Amino acid sequence: MDIGFIIKKTITFFVEPMGFILLLFALGLYFLYVGKNRFAKILLSASFGFLFLFSYPPFSNFLIKHIEERHEKYDYSKKIKYIHVLGGGHTIDETQPLSSSLSDASVKRVLEGVIIHKRTPNSKIIFTGYGGKIGVPAAITNTKLALELGVKKEDIIVGIKPKDTYEEAEFSKSIVGEKEFVLVTSATHMPRSMMLFKSNGMNPIAAPTYFKKSGEYEFLQPPSTTSLERSRMAIHEYLGILWAKIRG
Repeated sequence: MDIGFIIKKTITFFVEPMGFILLLFALGLYFLYVGKNRFAKILLSASFGFLFLFSYPPFSNFLIKHIEERHEKYDYSKKIKYIHVLGGGHTIDETQPLSSSLSDASVKRVLEGVIIHKRTPNSKIIFTGYGGKIGVPAAITNTKLALELGVKKEDIIVGIKPKDTYEEAEFSKSIVGEKEFVLVTSATHMPRSMMLFKSNGMNPIAAPTYFKKSGEYEFLQPPSTTSLERSRMAIHEYLGILWAKIRG
């Protein structure tokens, strides 16, 4: 695997909620061990405070809904030839069915792409996604699911080399150029994806799926792991947008 890709993922982990909390906790234990109790108390308290905050449903929902509400669901009456479905998480386990080899996000992305394809005559689906340490590219796994759902092989274009959204945009541009095309990805990932594709001189039409925001706004709720994951997804995208803007 590309060393730069590994470094980027490692840094990303430690600036996202769980990695950041673990880092504060580890530093707190270190200062406790060396006898600097004041610093230890501050860092340990901060780690538990952030754990509660990021796991608190109203806060995580606040973080994510401002990302997901930027783009509405796709209008199926549009007739656009190319549909680009971005890669998502997947695993390779022969003991599991194909539907379980893809992450929930990937399944929703493929399903949305197939629905749009079925409603758009003569359309083509572009699947992209890196293999990483798994070896089998996400684009291949997503293609297998699309084929099982009735999409013809000749209507699928596969890109196995792109490792991130920026490279996916470059691959897609080699096919669609400056023409309008449908961009399918998770609702949280959509704002950053649209920004990257447009900055590459392309004209994507958003088709968000896999929404994670909650319609519940009751403040008296206990922390939950679901909310912690929701916060992680939101922070990941905020950081991604910031980094993309820094890179220009």
